[in-house]
Formats: sequence, C-alpha cells, structure tokens
Amino acid sequence: MASPRPFSAYEFMIAWRYLRARRAEGGVSVMTWISLIGITLGVAALIATLAVRAGFREEFVDTILGANAHSSVYYAPTSVYNDLTEETYTAPGRIEDADALAARIAALPDVVRATPVVRGQAMLSANDQNNVAEVYGVTLADLKAMPRIADPANSMGNLDDFGREGVNGIALGVELARELGVSVGDKVQLISPQGAQTAVGTTPRIETYDVVYIFSAGRYDIDKTRAYLPMPAAQAFFNREGVADEIEIFVKDPERVDALTPALMQTAGERALVWTWKDANGGFLRALTMEDNVMFVILSILVLIASMNITSGLIMLVKNKGRDIGILRTMGLTEGAILRVFFLCGAFTGVIGTLAGVALGVLFALNVQHVLDFVNLITGGGAWDASVRGIYELPAKLRAWDVAKSVLLSLGLAFVVTIFPARRAARMNPVEALRYE
Repeated sequence: MASPRPFSAYEFMIAWRYLRARRAEGGVSVMTWISLIGITLGVAALIATLAVRAGFREEFVDTILGANAHSSVYYAPTSVYNDLTEETYTAPGRIEDADALAARIAALPDVVRATPVVRGQAMLSANDQNNVAEVYGVTLADLKAMPRIADPANSMGNLDDFGREGVNGIALGVELARELGVSVGDKVQLISPQGAQTAVGTTPRIETYDVVYIFSAGRYDIDKTRAYLPMPAAQAFFNREGVADEIEIFVKDPERVDALTPALMQTAGERALVWTWKDANGGFLRALTMEDNVMFVILSILVLIASMNITSGLIMLVKNKGRDIGILRTMGLTEGAILRVFFLCGAFTGVIGTLAGVALGVLFALNVQHVLDFVNLITGGGAWDASVRGIYELPAKLRAWDVAKSVLLSLGLAFVVTIFPARRAARMNPVEALRYE
C-alpha cells in the first residue's frame, strides 16, 4: 500500500482542528493570538516604515532636481598681481564667455540644456522686515524650465511678467514672501554691500523691485531663501556685466550625472570645477540609506520576536496533544506526517498574521497623511515641522519589492521557528504518550 503524499488534505485538516480554541486549552489559544497579533503588527510596521522612507527620499530628491541644476560648472579664483600697488589679490572666478561655453556644454551627449547663471547674496527688505536671500539671475526660459518653480498649482502671479520690458520684476519663494509680508504686486528693496565703485570706495547698492511671482518649490529651505532676478538685472546689481558665475547643466538621467563630469571638465578648460547635486546632497542621501537599513534590521527583530511566540504556542500544543499524537502514530501516521501537521499549525499562524500585516501596512501607507492629520488634531499640531524635515508633508510610496521583502522575511521566520517544536512532536514515543491513558 502506497504512503500518502506529503501535505495531504488530512494533514491540513488535523492542523486546522488543533489551532481552533478549546476552553480546556485556553493557554494554547492565547499564545496563538499573541503570535498572530505580533506578526501582524510587525509586518505592518515594516511595510509602513519602508513606504514612508521611500516616499520621503523620492520627494526630497524630486524637490532637489525640480528647483536646482543637476550639475554646475564654475571657475576657480585666480591670483592677480597689481603693478601699481605691487600687491597680489584673489580675483573671483568669473566666466567671461558664458554663452559660448554654455553652447559647447549643451552639445555634449546626455545634456538637455546648459545656461549661464549669476548668483549672489543680498538682503531683502519690505514692511520693516528684513531677510537674507540667495539671488539667482536667470532668463525667463530657464525659469520656466524648472518644474518645481514654474508649477502653476503652487505659485501666484504671472511668470511671463518676469523679465518683461518695462517691468522691474523679482520672483520670491513663498516663505520668503511670507516673512517679508509681501504678495504679488508689492515692492521689495534688494540691498547689497558690494555696490557701485566710486572715488571714495564702494557704496552699498539699493534697488527696488516689483514682486511679480511667488513660488513654492516644495522645500522649506528653498522657499525661505530663494529669489530670482532677470539675468541683465542680476548682472547689473551684482557688478557682473558681461560675465556669469557658473553654468547650470541639466541632464537626461540625474542619477548618472557623475559620469558626465570628465567631459564637462575637458570642455570647460583647466580652471573649471564641477559641482553636482549629489555632491551637495550626497551626505544626507547616504544617511537616509543607512537609516533605512538600520530601520529594516530593527523592525526585522520585532518580527522575529513575534515569530518566536509561535514556538511557545506550539510547544504548549504538543504537550497538550501528546495523547492524540500517540493515537495517530498507532493508527499509522509516520514521523514525517506528525512533523508536517505541527509545522502547518505554525505556518497557518505565520501566513494569516503576514496577510493581515500586509493589509494593515498598505492601508496605513495609503492614508499616512490622514493619520498625521489625526495626530496633529489630538496633539495640537507640530507633528511634522517643515523647517526641520525640509519638505512640507510626510509622503509614502508603496513599492512591490518592499512589500515582497517584508512578506518573505515574515514567512521565512515563521516557517523556521516552527521546525523545532514540530520535530519534537514527531519524535514523541507513542508508547510513552499512551502509558497512562
């Protein structure tokens, strides 16, 4: 007579009957529920954490690439000897042939566009309020090409007024405009200590501009400090007539921007230096990656602890079912069949807990902003501070690999921890089990 195949229907039936609660075996039922709830919460926390971390990184990178150049070329300062004073001074690295250099860079493979830019710091003043601003001199076409800056859903004013003839316009970040107390149509003063050169020295320069556009880049630090001027106006204000401070470069694949650096250095000349968005933010992104790995390990330990409760429950179940095991062995069940029955008892708990955890984790990830709003409601606000986190809301992005990784981890741990008590049940001597029956 042939032996039944492994994991036959009767093995599933016996395992399922053993998992059902009985009043006399309440301890087993309690341990099963503790294991089930622990695995559910562990898997849900793992999925929710991975989704939030992935969403935060994607949003952070998107705000960087949507409002900044992917790479920039600038010249190093040079030492200049003055024959009249017989002194050597350091001259800033200005780019005199900026348009020609930008055209050569734009012709490189994988470069989408390259544009000269003037950069400088100045103080903005309005309504008796002052704030330091990072001022960029760009053209209207370049400003429109920045998706986070030119987004009409997160801006006020008419971007076409920027650089229009007869309009002395300036574009401000929303937080900068809020602190100055200005809106579209108001006037602000731009003040720089490095003004006009006169016979008695350098005098501060003060210019008045009309606020024609207010934008939100999605990053608190950008919205709080960033201002844009038309290129000619910025050159005149910062004494950069006919020159630029750097060439901003936008590429097809920002993640591979470092591969373009050698070509940029060769095209721009020996004095050229290259600074990419990864150079500016690489430390923070590496810290995020390390934190993701640490969080995964910590939450994996949480799932492991929950899975260990399966072992405790199965050991109690084996002890209570000693008589049943002896009867099943005398009826002809092999050690392998008994092992599989109790393995299935633990596996059922692991599978059900994992599926419930996936459902709860996905539900949390899809409604994370509503959860945060509820926390703000009961705590009085402040659960998410944009000035600390950089971005304005807590995003979440569900990725299939993150969910699969959580499921595989939970099921793997649940299956492994059931082997020891299942083997103990399979090796039980039926004679000893029935000795006192």
